[in-house]
Amino acid sequence: MSGEATGGPAGVAGSAGSAGGSPPATAGGGGNGSQTPSGANGVDDGLDRIWTIPNLITLVRLAGIGVFGWVLLGAGLHTGAAWLLGGLGATDWVDGYIARRFRQVSTLGKVIDPVADRVLFLVGVSCILADGSAPLWLGLVVLAREALVSVATVWVAALGGRRMDVIWAGKAGTFALMWAFPAFLLGHGGSSWATGWEDFGWVAAVAGLGLGWFAAGAYVPRAVTAVREGRRARAVGGSGE
Repeated sequence: MSGEATGGPAGVAGSAGSAGGSPPATAGGGGNGSQTPSGANGVDDGLDRIWTIPNLITLVRLAGIGVFGWVLLGAGLHTGAAWLLGGLGATDWVDGYIARRFRQVSTLGKVIDPVADRVLFLVGVSCILADGSAPLWLGLVVLAREALVSVATVWVAALGGRRMDVIWAGKAGTFALMWAFPAFLLGHGGSSWATGWEDFGWVAAVAGLGLGWFAAGAYVPRAVTAVREGRRARAVGGSGE
């Protein structure tokens, strides 16, 4: 989600909740709408709102994905692309904070925020691989995990499973990977810090892959349980009508 500078991108914190490869959270996390405030009677307030500040920030993140692709593949500015990717990812934390702090959680935000995170992650990694700034095998392993998690999430939903909370390993793994790929870009930026950033990228990538695939395995029994509980809840609800 400019000249070849020597600095590093802002950390991409929020995508750990959704873009990075774990099922959307029902509470906690950094996404826009990952935590729902309740009114005095326990009823969510303003969930039907569309034009909220968090939703606008999420739309900016979506629009910035194309800009990132042009900066990297069109203009060939590795450092500028790294900073932009880091900034776009950081907006996930920003919109999540605003949504919770100022009670602007919305149903639309719960949908478009994780979608924007995942699109940013997939497009970002794909563009970096196309540029050759990161090893192909690494990108394919990361994308394979994303595809697996996406299919599993759709499968659970299609079978009527309840929503699953994210686990710390999935969030931490995505956070590490979203540091790793901008770092690889900076490693190709031609600055005096390039070698250091590439080394840092490898450390973050190895940690992110390990945590990410551990989380993917941990979600398997959780997904089975979610499907069972979802079906049981529907059966109880149907018998009570």
